[in-house]
Amino acid sequence: MADSNLIYGHHPVAEAIRAGKPVEKVFFQQGIRGDMEKEFRHLAKEHNIPLQVVPREKLNKMTRSNHQGVAAYLSLVAFQSLEDVLPFLYEQGETPLLVLLDGITDVRNFGAICRSAECTGAHAVVIAQSGAAPANEEAMKASAGALARIRLCRVRSLFSAVEWLQESGVQVVATALAERSVRLFDADLTLPTAILMGSEGEGVHPKLLKMADKVVKIPQATDFDSFNVSVAAGIVLYEASRQRLTAGV
Repeated sequence: MADSNLIYGHHPVAEAIRAGKPVEKVFFQQGIRGDMEKEFRHLAKEHNIPLQVVPREKLNKMTRSNHQGVAAYLSLVAFQSLEDVLPFLYEQGETPLLVLLDGITDVRNFGAICRSAECTGAHAVVIAQSGAAPANEEAMKASAGALARIRLCRVRSLFSAVEWLQESGVQVVATALAERSVRLFDADLTLPTAILMGSEGEGVHPKLLKMADKVVKIPQATDFDSFNVSVAAGIVLYEASRQRLTAGV
């Protein structure tokens, strides 16, 4: 991340969080205890912001100034609450189409997925508080600016988010080559849907895969490896868009 997005010092960081600024991550100095630690852990939890404990040397290198034991990066985009976005979509008469990203840490893939999501009419991209790519300049570039347009929601736990979405009438459709997988084209994506994509290395977490309402696979003409995750996301999103346009949803 660029230094222009870095803030540091007790009060600047605390006030940025309290003011609702889009904070990407807080870096807190290892070994600091007492009221200051309690304050920032509380703020991070309350505002759903990742907090990483780091050695003083890292903060020194990041700031090269009097950081007072804490620094934070501001995001280029403002995160929205999934609990606010979904009811709003229902109120507007929309059939929700969401994208859940599990463990996708590569900023180029993240940006490309956001671009496809925006182009195909998805309503939001959902990432976890930890283990997700940052919404930084590189991701913005890879998205061709789509990151500035698509809703981006950050949740503490994808497991809890999946459970809540299902309780709210949204089917969760995971992508994987699994025993229960059906062809993408045989899945009904005209329903309220959250498409769950996993990282290229690990795929969708086994527990999330088990929780999913459906698991789909993309038919391939050959047995060569598999699609890049951002390409796969684009294919699934396009199929969802095609079905919805055909059905008039």
